Amino acid sequence: MVVSGPERSVVQQARLRRRLLQHHLPLFLLSCSSVAWIYLTRPYKDAVMKASFATAYPALFLLAATLLIGPLNLLLRRRNPVSIDLRRDLGIWAGILAIAHTVVGQNVHLRGRPWLYYIYDHPSRHILPIRHDVFGLANYTGALCTLLVLLLLATSNDVSLRRLGTRPWKQLQRWNYAAFVLLAIHALAYEEGIEHQKIPWFALTIAGLAITLLLQLAGYVQRRRARLSVTPSGA
Repeated sequence: MVVSGPERSVVQQARLRRRLLQHHLPLFLLSCSSVAWIYLTRPYKDAVMKASFATAYPALFLLAATLLIGPLNLLLRRRNPVSIDLRRDLGIWAGILAIAHTVVGQNVHLRGRPWLYYIYDHPSRHILPIRHDVFGLANYTGALCTLLVLLLLATSNDVSLRRLGTRPWKQLQRWNYAAFVLLAIHALAYEEGIEHQKIPWFALTIAGLAITLLLQLAGYVQRRRARLSVTPSGA
């Protein structure tokens, strides 16, 4: 059945209203409340450090949530389309918080000199002036993750899906996996190598990463079993 232009517009408007009420409003409230709670409960005296900390963890867990939907659908034997509105909307809020964290985070450790997050203060003293210590690793992985998130945000819409086509668009969106790996390295490097966060926060990060990896592995196994169970015609 061919849907006419006016009918398609009505359907799209209804879908947008549903997403706003069922996804974006709850995610807005969840993001604001979690950021506010973390901010208000941190013992730091510096407001910038508190804001950086408060935006980091919600961004990490929202990005992890985008990688849980596909495997859960496979395990529950639900339909798993190329584009899922909930996964897309979770990604949007993960991206908003990740960008906010990046902007704030550039002013925590080296106030007013953000370039020193990526190069040494005295380049002539180093064979390679680009930071190659734990601090540099944490910052470069965070910056690359933010660039990928920006790319994913810019293409997480129906217009990009139609213009690129299903297969290229899906291949582009799979860079979400790379963003998650970079975010994991960034988080662990900061928590253990730089800020030495308390065990509960470190354990929370490890738990989030582990659950995501385990569900991804379970989804991969389920997908592989489904492929192997298909008997080729004529076999």
